[in-house]
Amino acid sequence: MKKRILFVSLAVVLFAALAGLTWLNRDRFTDRIPDQQLLPDSVIADPPLLLYGIPVDSFYTETGIIRRNQILAQILRDYNLPQGAMAQLVMLTRDEFDMRQIKAGNSYTLFLTRDSGYLLQYLVYEHTPIDYTIFDFTDTLRVYDYKKSIVLVEKRVNGKIETSLWNTITQQNINPMLALELSDIYAWTVDFFGIQPGDSFSVVYDELFVDTMAVGIGRIHAACFRQNGNEYYAIPFSQDSVESYFDADGSSLRRAFLKAPLHFRRISGRFSHSRLHPILRIRRPHHGVDYAAPIGTPVYAIGDGKIIETAYRGQSGRLVKVRHNSIYTSAYLHLSRFGKGIRPGAFVRQGDVIGYVGSSGLSTGPHLDFRVYKYGSPIDPLKMKSPPVDPVKPENMRAFDSVKIATMKRLQPQHDDNTLIFLTPVF
Repeated sequence: MKKRILFVSLAVVLFAALAGLTWLNRDRFTDRIPDQQLLPDSVIADPPLLLYGIPVDSFYTETGIIRRNQILAQILRDYNLPQGAMAQLVMLTRDEFDMRQIKAGNSYTLFLTRDSGYLLQYLVYEHTPIDYTIFDFTDTLRVYDYKKSIVLVEKRVNGKIETSLWNTITQQNINPMLALELSDIYAWTVDFFGIQPGDSFSVVYDELFVDTMAVGIGRIHAACFRQNGNEYYAIPFSQDSVESYFDADGSSLRRAFLKAPLHFRRISGRFSHSRLHPILRIRRPHHGVDYAAPIGTPVYAIGDGKIIETAYRGQSGRLVKVRHNSIYTSAYLHLSRFGKGIRPGAFVRQGDVIGYVGSSGLSTGPHLDFRVYKYGSPIDPLKMKSPPVDPVKPENMRAFDSVKIATMKRLQPQHDDNTLIFLTPVF
């Protein structure tokens, strides 16, 4: 009996002690529970689904594509508009919205009330995948311009070239704009017309996304192009508040002249002192390089200079000549038309569009005949050497070496190459 009483007493004391500890630590346990879980279920509401910042669940929506010669008034005439809305739309000034911005092929979305009246409340017109305008009809017509949020997706890709850089990139489902970005960076150092099977590249870059759609290529963080056994690194480095790309030795990848005056096209004729003319069927010098390309392909000035001639010259067709300095002059033949502002006496910068590929003059098809003269004598453009400009200054070499080491490390092979690295929102 005494043992039973003693056992019951101990049990009561132990229960009281546990209850006391629970009471003393109630705040600590409560702190571990998110505040949202302490609220009644009826208080917690899902956030509204937004489209262009508008709660889409509150409206009926209709989307469409602007047809050729279609105007906003034609789109809206089949819908119920608030009183006076059409007149307000017609009275919009160009500062509020320039109706000439409406272009065929762009999309629009209408937001209508859910009642039987289907009254139009908002019209959203997309200028680009990023830029859009909201016409707010809920009161007096108001017009707002917005931009969608852009997300940066950092990617690392590698590729081995079998035919061309463009084909390799597209076959790997990589954004083809990357090929153009790489060609711009390496325009002075890599001969893209001399690419051979087995050449390869590695690059770390940002791709820009709006919603789930890719809209462009952002910054190239690091790149390496391997051609003919040589490695050409592209290391971004800021000097004098300007960022440029340098090779592993600190020499600028930018040269005095571009390697070629247009992008990714086939060489259909080379420099020769005796070539069988494809039309005249006689042998004569061909002091240029022919780049086969579609009519309308932009042609770029290979370097800064002054336009000394724009003319139509018989067999050469429509041509432009640029004097770069006291040594070099370049010429661009068989053009279909000249670039904007291209006339004798005008100054151009490297990369400016000076004309467009054509087939004017004596030509078997659309191509650019590109020529370079040194001290007035023709030279082979493919063999022209151009010294680098703006190397890393000696006082900046220590900082550059640190950036170089980090850049090369980013290019090292990874187990998950050609995959997303991380996301960064940009507003």
